[in-house]
Amino acid sequence: MGLAFVPAPLAALPWRMLWIVTALGLAGVLGLYSAAGGFMMPWALPHLMRFLVFLGMALALSWIRPQTFHDFAFFAYGGGILLLILTLALGVIGGGARSWLELGFLRVQPSELMKPVIVLTLARFYAHVPPAEIRRLWAMWPLALILGPPILLILLQPDLGTTMLIVLNTIALMFLAGLPLRLFIGGGLAVAAALPIVYSFLLPHQQDRVLIFLNPETDPLGAGYHLTQSKIAIGSGGVFGKGFLNGTQSHLHYLPEQHTDFIFSAIAEEWGLIGGCVLIGLFFLLLRWGMGVALEAKGRFERLAAAGLTLTIFFYIAVNLMMVMGLAPVVGIPLPLVSYGGSAMLTVMICLGMLMSIERRNRSERRG
Repeated sequence: MGLAFVPAPLAALPWRMLWIVTALGLAGVLGLYSAAGGFMMPWALPHLMRFLVFLGMALALSWIRPQTFHDFAFFAYGGGILLLILTLALGVIGGGARSWLELGFLRVQPSELMKPVIVLTLARFYAHVPPAEIRRLWAMWPLALILGPPILLILLQPDLGTTMLIVLNTIALMFLAGLPLRLFIGGGLAVAAALPIVYSFLLPHQQDRVLIFLNPETDPLGAGYHLTQSKIAIGSGGVFGKGFLNGTQSHLHYLPEQHTDFIFSAIAEEWGLIGGCVLIGLFFLLLRWGMGVALEAKGRFERLAAAGLTLTIFFYIAVNLMMVMGLAPVVGIPLPLVSYGGSAMLTVMICLGMLMSIERRNRSERRG
């Protein structure tokens, strides 16, 4: 069990996917440049530098054999739990949550890094469960044993958005692993019955987000301000948009968090329905590539890992877009590769690097 690097010429890289990722990163640069009023600082230039560094890291990660990810999955899980404990003890507070570790030159959010780690951990576990046993009730125990500790530690920060993404991704991965549908139906009914109790344990600002999602007009200048301004920005863009650097909602500072959570709203205002659809189309092509990697994978671990890593990116996209359009509560989920922020971009690049590794394995098996 050790690191095993696979030498690969540049021609072997999935260039179509890399061009899509580059286009998304450049869309983020343009959006952040505009959000800053036509300046590269304080957001566009750091975003570009992070993108280039993390893309290089993803390419390096793609040279590691998928077997190595399998072998180190449990070690990575243990390291992630340790980082979450350190975050609660020594982390810095931002946005009302103690979610970040200050490492001097870098501020990292360990809860973000746990997303691909949990995918690899579950994929390794279910890869070794016999098909005849996976439909039995005992195959549900990872939901408590593997998911329980990180969820508890993340909720203590508290970070409801990251918790929601991890839970959604875990449920989807367990379904793909072959667990029977009746378990999910039963679990869904149990969760629905427990929602009033869960709501009572939410913090006041989290309860406000739920209420505003149900009826944002109740407090348009208070708790519902973010969502109201986001809808105005998207709607005012029309079909063709107001033009680059001409967004009024963002430039007059009506649109909050325009460089992070609501970057899509700022882009849609300036580039309109067409620009928004192009951005969504790029994400669709990226997800299509990821699911193609999963479908072509021969090994069970590789297949589950690729599907789970692709779903991790999908839930980022889906929750953010639903959030800015008023179809989901505002929970602080960035738009991957486009929003400003290092931890989310690092997580997505880790997912892409491992997907490229699995894709390279698929190619070698087809040639062999």
